[in-house]
Amino acid sequence: MGNQDFDNYDKSLAEDFASKMFQFLNGGMLSLMISIGYKTGLFDILSVLEPSTSQEIAQETKLDERYVREWLGAMVTGKIVKFDPLTRKYNLPKEHSAFLTRESGVDNLAVFAQYVSLMGNVEDKIVECFRKGGGLPYSEYPKFQQLQAEETARIFDSKLTSQILRLNPNIMDRLKKGVKVLDIGCGRGHAVNLMGKAFSNSKFTGCDISREGISAAKKEAEKMGLTNVRFEVKDALLIEEIGNFDVITAFDTIHDQVQPTKVLKAINRSLNKDGLFLMQDIAASSHVHKNIDALLAPALYTISTMHCMSVSLARKGEGLGTMWGKEMAIKKLTEAGFKDIEVKSIEGDIINYYYLSRKS
Repeated sequence: MGNQDFDNYDKSLAEDFASKMFQFLNGGMLSLMISIGYKTGLFDILSVLEPSTSQEIAQETKLDERYVREWLGAMVTGKIVKFDPLTRKYNLPKEHSAFLTRESGVDNLAVFAQYVSLMGNVEDKIVECFRKGGGLPYSEYPKFQQLQAEETARIFDSKLTSQILRLNPNIMDRLKKGVKVLDIGCGRGHAVNLMGKAFSNSKFTGCDISREGISAAKKEAEKMGLTNVRFEVKDALLIEEIGNFDVITAFDTIHDQVQPTKVLKAINRSLNKDGLFLMQDIAASSHVHKNIDALLAPALYTISTMHCMSVSLARKGEGLGTMWGKEMAIKKLTEAGFKDIEVKSIEGDIINYYYLSRKS
C-alpha cells in the first residue's frame, strides 16, 4: 500500500469526520452503559424517582453505590440523565425514559443496546471468518434467543393480535373459525402462545432447531393453560407436510435459514390450495444505497455480519444476512410459488416489514 498524502485533502471535511468518529466511539461505549442500565433496572427506577443522589438511587435499586455513581457519570456526559451540581441529584427526563424502560413497550430502544456486548463476545472469531471464510454456529450465541425473545415480545404483546394479524382480514377470519397454523422458527414460542390464547378454535404448531427455545415455549404454554398449541424441535427444511396447513407464519426468521430458498418452497408446498403465508422480516432494501438514511441500518448490517449471515455460512448456507431486503424477499417469494404478495408496515414498528401472500 502506498503512503497517503495527508497534506492534500479538505481539512474541514476531515474535521467533520473526526467529529463523527468521536460520536461513534462514545456511542459504542455508551451503548454498553445503556445495556447495563436496562439489565439492572436503573432506568426503570430512575423513571419513577424524584431527583435523587447516587446514594439514594443505589438504595432504591439495591445496587453498589460506587458503580451506580460511575454509571451515572456516563449517563450525564452522554446527555441521557440530568445532573444538578448544587444538590448533587440526578434526574431522568420523561422524554428520555419513554424510550429506555420496560414500560415503554414497543418504543423501548434500550433493549437493543444488549446486542452490542453480545456481538462483542464473538468479535475475535468473526475476524477469523473474515480471513478464512465460513461462519459461527448458533451455539456460539447462547443468549441470542433469549434477547431476541425479549425484543420481539414488546411487539407481539401490543400488536400481534390487534394489528399484525389484521393486516390480512382473511387470516383473522380463518383463525376465528378454526384452522391449522404452523409457525416457522418459533424460538421461545411467545407468538404461537399468544395466537393460541386468542383463537381457541384453531390449532397451532411451532417448530425451531433450539431445544432450549422449544422447552421454554412448552413451559409458557403450560403456564397459560393452552391445549391447542404444540411445539417440536425441527429444522425448517424438514417441515414439509404437503397441503397440511391453512396458515403459516415466519416471524423474523427466514433470513437466518441455511437454505431460505428451499425453506420458502417447503412452506408453499405445506400450505393447502387456499393457504396464506405471513412473513415478518427486516424493513430494508436489497440495495445498500437505499438504506443510507434508515435509522438502524448500521446496527442491522453489524448484527448481520456478526450473527445472521454468519450462522448461515457456518453450515455452508446462502448467507442472506439480516439486510437481504424487500426486493430480494419478493423475488424469492415469487420463485417459491407465492402470489398476490403485499408488503405492509405496522405503526410503531420501525424494524420490520410484513409480507402477505397466497399459495399459487
